[in-house]
Amino acid sequence: MCFCGTALTLRFVGAGHFRIQGLPAEPFESLFAMPDWALEERGAVRRIADKAGYPCRISLTDAAAGDELILTNYEHHAVDSPYRMRFAIYVRKGEQTFDAVDTVPEQLRTRTLAVRGFDAGGMMTGWELIDGGKLEDAIGRLFAEPRAAYLHVHFAAPGCYAARVDRV
Repeated sequence: MCFCGTALTLRFVGAGHFRIQGLPAEPFESLFAMPDWALEERGAVRRIADKAGYPCRISLTDAAAGDELILTNYEHHAVDSPYRMRFAIYVRKGEQTFDAVDTVPEQLRTRTLAVRGFDAGGMMTGWELIDGGKLEDAIGRLFAEPRAAYLHVHFAAPGCYAARVDRV
């Protein structure tokens, strides 16, 4: 059975419901109107996808060859703890923020993921390295830890931030 290009909706057993969110589009909209020199001053660059697969962190979909993207640095874990984090991300113009309950976007299913749990103070409560097709299982296990307030999903090989998961 092929689920190409679709998000799958599943409920994981034993840990309740979950919500996955991409980044809000608004903070990145102005970047697309900037000339390349202005992007460089901000530590960002414009890219035209030479192949499909560049992951947009807003829509949680992959770019097609020829799509315009901005590669920028983003602080995805702005906490006052040793786990404060920022990394490079791609965003695509005109995208809507992925925000769904009990639904895993295809982009996350097709990659090896590092999933990390954090408490309300931004301290790590657990982690798993998993095949994206088993993300619901990892969400259930990490949320079984009562201190886990939210999860961050990262693409394991490059280490970059992909999405946030919250309990619902």
